[in-house]
Amino acid sequence: MIDLKKYGLTTRFEQEATLYEGYFTARIISQHRELYNVVSQSGTALATVSGKLAYNAVDNTHFPAVGDWVMIDRADDRYGNAVIHHVLQRKSVFTRKAAGTTNSLQIVAANIDTVFICMALDADFNLRRLERYLSIAWDSPAVPVIVLTKADLCADVDEKLTQVFAVNSGAEVIVCSGLQENGYKDILPHINEGKTIAFIGSSGVGKSTLINHLMGDDILSTGEIRADGKGRHTTTHRQLLLLPNGGIVIDTPGMRELQLDSGDLSRSFEDIEELAALCKFNDCSHKNEPGCAVRKAIFDGELAEGRLQNYYKLQKEICYDELNSRQREEEKIKNMFGSMAGLKQALRHARSKNKRR
Repeated sequence: MIDLKKYGLTTRFEQEATLYEGYFTARIISQHRELYNVVSQSGTALATVSGKLAYNAVDNTHFPAVGDWVMIDRADDRYGNAVIHHVLQRKSVFTRKAAGTTNSLQIVAANIDTVFICMALDADFNLRRLERYLSIAWDSPAVPVIVLTKADLCADVDEKLTQVFAVNSGAEVIVCSGLQENGYKDILPHINEGKTIAFIGSSGVGKSTLINHLMGDDILSTGEIRADGKGRHTTTHRQLLLLPNGGIVIDTPGMRELQLDSGDLSRSFEDIEELAALCKFNDCSHKNEPGCAVRKAIFDGELAEGRLQNYYKLQKEICYDELNSRQREEEKIKNMFGSMAGLKQALRHARSKNKRR
């Protein structure tokens, strides 16, 4: 008999599970297309989604994901795959827009307590990407911890740490070296029995190496960095692992492209919003208005111009995703011409030029 409390089962999930009499509680530990691996009190089993659940799903986020607690119709798969009939309400979820031109969402991990945002101090170092990760993490609402890896490959660790502390929005920062156990032990206080952690970041930043340290064995394969400084994908699918000293870890494939669907910009860019509240005008655009506290902070070297521009970019990205096709077209026009009237004026100007030719 497996103790599901070690896998993160809490009173909250137990109480919700009582609403589904005749079903068994299980947690998704891995997914391979439409087939899931689940763990219940009776052990692990293969499972598929019921037709009704699939039919009622509005989008991808309504399907089970790694870390989800679900209700299945049988305790094991001795007489066929178990069937997932219900997904219990998530306490946290880390999502991103699926890669490509589609606007569909993709769940990276569900029911996580702490998100370790991994970024290498070598060629992977990217403050703007870190701001993206933090915006999603604070919105999840798991607790983000920034893990800076490969310190042994960086000649200016202190300088990069200063840059990270300027954008970390209150998240703890841990520095790790792949060749030593430095920093690895600083992760341990965040890991407790029944608590779920997730490692996210680009390919090749050392997520699998850290998880192998926690597992006490080379469970996950690790890869060398390519000549162009980019990492190779060593994790090809999400999986949930029970740590030998207690706690649960979710490993995720590397994500170099991370498009936002939603994010807590008020938390991840709290410094900018606090400065904006000090501006002379409530509708200050932070461009050339007098009494702009944001521009003053940039002039005084207290705020980086790149951080402000990324704040604008993420704002537009989130707002743009919420619009329908007509609204998106109007937003494009607004960004290019200021308004529909501006577009008409530009067209009249173009026509008058053509007549004069």
